[in-house]
Amino acid sequence: MKRLLSFICICCILCITLTMPCTAAESAPPVSAKAYLVMEAASRNVIYEGNARTELPMASTTKIMSALLCLESGDLDTEFTVDADAIRVEGSSMGLTEGDIVTKRALCYGMLLPSGNDAAGAAAVRIAGSYAAFADQMNARAAEIGMEQTHFVTPSGLHDEQHYSTAYDMALLTAEALRNDIFREICAQSSAKVCFGNPPFERWLENSNKLLRSCEGVIGVKTGFTDEAGRCLVSACMREGVTLICVTLNDKDDWNDHARLYDAAFSCVTPQTADLPQSITLPVAGGTKDTVPVYAEDAVTYGAVGAAAPVCRWEAEAAPLLYAPVTAGSPVAELVYYCNGFEISRQPLYAAETILYAKQEESGESPFEAFLRKLKALLGIKDNR
Repeated sequence: MKRLLSFICICCILCITLTMPCTAAESAPPVSAKAYLVMEAASRNVIYEGNARTELPMASTTKIMSALLCLESGDLDTEFTVDADAIRVEGSSMGLTEGDIVTKRALCYGMLLPSGNDAAGAAAVRIAGSYAAFADQMNARAAEIGMEQTHFVTPSGLHDEQHYSTAYDMALLTAEALRNDIFREICAQSSAKVCFGNPPFERWLENSNKLLRSCEGVIGVKTGFTDEAGRCLVSACMREGVTLICVTLNDKDDWNDHARLYDAAFSCVTPQTADLPQSITLPVAGGTKDTVPVYAEDAVTYGAVGAAAPVCRWEAEAAPLLYAPVTAGSPVAELVYYCNGFEISRQPLYAAETILYAKQEESGESPFEAFLRKLKALLGIKDNR
């Protein structure tokens, strides 16, 4: 009997131990990086870190910011001729030459796949007029994101003593960049056909991020290397709807380190689905009803790290009033989800029922019929109905 009780106690202890969440960095696998961090992208909760707040050069992972600013500047598909001086830069290249005709979208592919320093330079001059002015934009955007230990000097990440960041700040930047659908699409591609040249023609660009082909669930993001910075890598990985971000700076074994960190970190994360709000109504003016119920379609998934469940909330963003008629199934507002204060999802809210004009219900007229009647009266045409 004593043996049976002992066996049961051991089993209980094992079950508790195996289901305990990761709560300390000691559970992280060994990493050769000078600084590293793994973060849950929605909540920004840190799972593992080492020297993550130490300011270090980050090489071409800088292009995460350059590409994000390029995408946010809009007008992505207008063709223009690259600035000849902007593309005269050492290091990795997308293959731009003087007189080439490109688009900002093509430059984003050039920055995020082959890590083109020429692409970053061309984008900087096109957007801001000069490297210095573009660096000002980079630093202003970094401040908005909350990157408190980062300073940008170059659009490409070529070494400068005043160009630095931290593993933590680069994870914050990546979480923000991944909210841009075009950025997310580009950095996830192992290769892509891009059109540029003089005259423009299609050619293939290859992604330098080997993790896309070797690690389950990896969806980006950016490699980097200089003699001073060493090997730098920022990646993102999605499993069971949860996205984790991994940053390593000055890491000789970055590919393997990221794979090991993901395998360990995902065991510390529990996928959670935020409940879609029920019984939301929005005010309607001029209708047969004063309000219309609305609904959202897509569930919102995030990762709870250990025992610390993130604080999530939602807001409905809409005009002060909707005006009748409102058609069932039409988008009438946006549902915005926040996790630990960070926006993680934005999706349409749809009308759950049709609300007619108040006068329309009385007359039985459709909106088009009412419009025709008023137009005929305005033009003096007799209505023979």
